Amino acid sequence: MSRSRSLDEENDTAADSPLHVSVVIPARNEAHNIERCLRSVLSNDYPSYDITVVDDQSTDGTGDIARSIASGDPRARVIETGAPPEGWFGKQWACETGARATHSDIILFADADTTHSSDLITRSVNAMTRRSAHLFSIVGAQELGTFWERLIQPLVFGMLLVRYGGTESITNSRFVTSKIANGQCLFVRRDTYDELGGHSLVKSHVADDMMMAQRFFARGKKVAAAEGLTQLSTRMYTSLGEIVRGWGKNVFAGGRDSVPWGWFGRLIFPFLLLSAPLFTLAPAIVLIVSLITDVPGTLSLWAIMAAAAQVIWWMAVYHRMHVSPLYALISPLGALVVLYIFARAALRGQKVTWKDRVYVSR
Repeated sequence: MSRSRSLDEENDTAADSPLHVSVVIPARNEAHNIERCLRSVLSNDYPSYDITVVDDQSTDGTGDIARSIASGDPRARVIETGAPPEGWFGKQWACETGARATHSDIILFADADTTHSSDLITRSVNAMTRRSAHLFSIVGAQELGTFWERLIQPLVFGMLLVRYGGTESITNSRFVTSKIANGQCLFVRRDTYDELGGHSLVKSHVADDMMMAQRFFARGKKVAAAEGLTQLSTRMYTSLGEIVRGWGKNVFAGGRDSVPWGWFGRLIFPFLLLSAPLFTLAPAIVLIVSLITDVPGTLSLWAIMAAAAQVIWWMAVYHRMHVSPLYALISPLGALVVLYIFARAALRGQKVTWKDRVYVSR
């Protein structure tokens, strides 16, 4: 990612009197992920940390797997949480429950589908301290296994890159709506977290990480981000269905909070949202139409030039995400799926369904 700082630049040695870090991992039906995540966090060489896995009413044995691993290491434990109170999203309530059960200088909220390197906490705490950040998140590598993951995920992340820029653009922006964080790996100073009300600050927002970054910044707190491509990796989704449901849950309900221009920005947001995949599709559509019927020569020329420019851009994005650049040749197919996801999300509005729970994002 251009204009980004990397954790590789940070010192990998902890301070002589290290700040204590509590790692909170909210987990609902994460049996396929929790062992790898928990073991990777336990491999950290940071000298002062503990781990709390919050089993959020899982029905697939997530808690049992986590308890089996935690029983062999005093740094880890598993707690359970009940159904979220009225007005709370499940993940936020699990994070709040885990945070309340810990005592530390820094809290790291980590998703159960993440894998951590042994130096992630050390480098992150050093970066967070050096930059005097109250909220600090890591942008890690994306693990892409299936055809649909390799085709679609780079397109979505490429669109996010156009919107937000690199981590330094996010960190240095003076605008609330340009603040975003990665909830997959989110560090917060404990005193600031408690001062601002913890996760109750974002209890009913589907894009809780982005909203927490915005709320922290709006209250005068420093929000920063960095790349950690060798320290953090995430397998977000494993199938086309998961991709559709996963991005569909927050791309509209959460994305509308990232639009500037107040009420007017929110009014036109559906059109802005759909314009991103349509921009990728437009040259291909014109070229196909030109094969069927006569179109002005200037329009055909534009389509050829625009399609070529887009292929070059998407080749760079796919390469950056360690996917064959040849996927750029079929990027219009991916854009068509992205258009479906975005349109479906816009039609659903603020209603969100995720992991067998239905919410209304506010």
